[in-house]
Amino acid sequence: MLLLSTSSLQWYGLHRIFDFAKKSWFDGIDLSLTRSNYDLWDEDYIKYLSDSFDVPVLSITAPSRWMNEKRVDQIISIANKLKSQVVTFSPPYHTDKNLNWYSRYLSKVKRDTHLSVAIKNVESDFIYFVIPKYKNSTLYEIKKVTWDTALDLSSVSSESWMDILKAQKMLWSSMKNIFLSDKRWAHTWILPGTAGGWISYLPLESFFMKLKTTGYNGFITLKVKPNELGAGNEERVVQNLDFVKSYYTKHFKNFR
Repeated sequence: MLLLSTSSLQWYGLHRIFDFAKKSWFDGIDLSLTRSNYDLWDEDYIKYLSDSFDVPVLSITAPSRWMNEKRVDQIISIANKLKSQVVTFSPPYHTDKNLNWYSRYLSKVKRDTHLSVAIKNVESDFIYFVIPKYKNSTLYEIKKVTWDTALDLSSVSSESWMDILKAQKMLWSSMKNIFLSDKRWAHTWILPGTAGGWISYLPLESFFMKLKTTGYNGFITLKVKPNELGAGNEERVVQNLDFVKSYYTKHFKNFR
């Protein structure tokens, strides 16, 4: 199923984002929570939009910072209200002092709910070239937390030994969501299928085909910057969303 991350159109109000998802026949929404957007945390408002547009919120992505057990409970409450299936968290930020919410509490949440509680990979960035920006963030370590993971293609670096096919092989059956984007140059994330042949180091078509042949049945979520979708120009946004939908349909959904 193809989802639209609200972060891909974060410059719009949520009403418009649901409208765009409906017009382009996306299967659902990934609600990407941020600390500063209060509407994203209003579960009654989100449910009203979801019901009105008949577009389910199938996935929720937690903020990458400022997490604790109370915030986890709040996010799980939203997920239960919206009948979401997957909730995705990031490994702890390097300044986080309380790690219990991550190392112990998330596994308890998974045991006590129907939800898939996934941990996503993050960029292997360092502070002052020494201190990892995120703690316990290798693919092996994120897999051990709840045994549910999410693969964010924008965080797979071509400068390391890892590529998306290797990452997919490592995470394999634990993957519940894949955050989709393509790459033209270093740190330039663009719409899938627009990098063009040799320019893109990410073999997205091969990746999609591999997913299909290995029986992947989780979500695929479009996660790009708003300017890549043409934010500010409604016609262009719809055209780009339609293009991504057709790309997904051709290389994954209908691939034999």
